[in-house]
Amino acid sequence: MLLKKIFKVFRLNSSMMRGRPRGSKIRQNLINLIFIVGKGYGYELHKLYCRVFPECTREVIYYHLRKGLANEEFKLEEVKLETGDFSWGNSVRKLVYSLGPNAKPVLDVNIQRELKDFDTSKS
Repeated sequence: MLLKKIFKVFRLNSSMMRGRPRGSKIRQNLINLIFIVGKGYGYELHKLYCRVFPECTREVIYYHLRKGLANEEFKLEEVKLETGDFSWGNSVRKLVYSLGPNAKPVLDVNIQRELKDFDTSKS
């Protein structure tokens, strides 16, 4: 009898969603960041993200950029191939991201304040 009452209390309502909610706070922060700076490549976006928000790893930023590409929240603006003397070899491929059609940016004054000295012409 007690178990039936417990199951009744914890039974899922048919209108309740199951599983994880769509979206991510980090990905939304990236959308807001790109909305302000215009476009950027992964490492640059990671540096800017860590200036404004609590630090996270580069891999988390790269994960959310890939996930955002799949959700069309981001789009690839261009792929830059640069040559030089890097520790891993003589070339690097930079994927430049911008906002996609499914992005829902929110103008965040905190991002604007932190990045007021950022030069968007370098991207």
